[in-house]
Amino acid sequence: MADSAVAKKPAKITTLGLGSCVGVAMYDKNSCVGGMVHVMLPSIENARAKDNLAKFADTGIPYLVECMVKEGAAKSTIKAKIAGGARMFSFSSNAQLNIGERNVTATKEILKKLRIPLVAEDTGENYGRTIILDTDNGQLIVKSALKGQKIY
Repeated sequence: MADSAVAKKPAKITTLGLGSCVGVAMYDKNSCVGGMVHVMLPSIENARAKDNLAKFADTGIPYLVECMVKEGAAKSTIKAKIAGGARMFSFSSNAQLNIGERNVTATKEILKKLRIPLVAEDTGENYGRTIILDTDNGQLIVKSALKGQKIY
C-alpha cells in the first residue's frame, strides 16, 4: 500500500488488497516499461504526513510517470489502466466518506491532466482486488475472490 514500482520486460508488478485504494498501472509498449502505484487517498493537500508521494493520486501518479521516463518510457506513449476504488463499507451514503469513489475520480482527473489515456478500468462495486501488470505485453490481470479473474 502507498507504494510504487517500475520495471522493464520481463517482469510482473503486483499490488494486493485494493479495497477503496486504486491501483494505477501504466505501460509504454515501445520501451516495455511498466509502472504501478497503489493510491490510498485522492490528494496530499490536507495530509499531515506528506513524505510518501505514492500515497496520494495527485502526487503518486506524476511521480510514477517521472520514474518510468527515467527508465526509458516515452510519456507520449504511456497508457493507463486502473482497478479498485471499491465502496467497502455501506453504512453511509455520505459521498465524503466514499473514499473509493473519490480516489477513482482523482485518479482520472490526474491522468487527464497529464494527457495519459485511460484504456481500461475495473473500479467501484464492493469487493477487493489484487492486480498484476505484465511488462511483456502490458496486460493487467485483476483478481478477486468474488469475481474471479479478468484480463485487460
